[in-house]
Amino acid sequence: MSAFLQSVLDTHVPHGQAVLWWMGQMGFFIKMGDTVLSVDYYASDRDTRLVKAPIPASEVHGIDIFLGTHNHLDHIDHASWQIWANTCPDAVFVFPGLHVSAILADGIDKVRQFPLTDSTCCQIGDITIHAIAAAHEFLARDPVTNLYPCLQYIIEGNGVRIYHAGDTLRYEGMLPKLQSFGKLDAAILPINGRDAERYRRDCIGNMTFQEAADLAGELKPSLIIPGHWDMFANNPGDPEAFSDYLDAKYGMSCHIPKHAEPIIVKA
Repeated sequence: MSAFLQSVLDTHVPHGQAVLWWMGQMGFFIKMGDTVLSVDYYASDRDTRLVKAPIPASEVHGIDIFLGTHNHLDHIDHASWQIWANTCPDAVFVFPGLHVSAILADGIDKVRQFPLTDSTCCQIGDITIHAIAAAHEFLARDPVTNLYPCLQYIIEGNGVRIYHAGDTLRYEGMLPKLQSFGKLDAAILPINGRDAERYRRDCIGNMTFQEAADLAGELKPSLIIPGHWDMFANNPGDPEAFSDYLDAKYGMSCHIPKHAEPIIVKA
């Protein structure tokens, strides 16, 4: 087992706290009490990556819950989920319910699946995961199933509430949904934006750094973390610009993460 992963598993997390480790892009390990979650971890080794995965997929052990926000490689990494189905035999998998068949094809049977859609939740041990529809780049509800392909998550456990936005734009009605959960102890927001050049090559977008800062300014989470800016040369983001705009407009600060560094979240 890698020294880094061993340090994650060994980290003591008292009640009222969580610890995050940024794994690149929108990927995070989260520890709440004794439970370790992996959200949107992109572990496959690809030539298009600008940064290597902190832990190769084959070396990941001891994770209790894997979450994927939507069925894109850098969020639900199927090659890695197929590995983790075996290396983490007691783990369960949370994902948009539209993708049940794809997750079954990864070798993850239904008893280990927790498919969600907008305004649903699941309880896994002491962890509660709430799902909110995401607009990446549109609120593209499936016309047959009425399920949404992309989700955001509110993760509650150990007395802490964390908002992981996945890939999304803001849309009408999203802010009240988020505000209904009360105080957010941390918010992880994509900042890479969108433009015509990316859209023409089927690279659909997210909030601009200004839109993400405005969302943070309205939600007022205790900790703000920008994501989705480091992985691909043709789909970048600017965390310094996000930080500067957040400070100028709202007098708020953010934490620009470093790969695999521990970030303490306090309730």
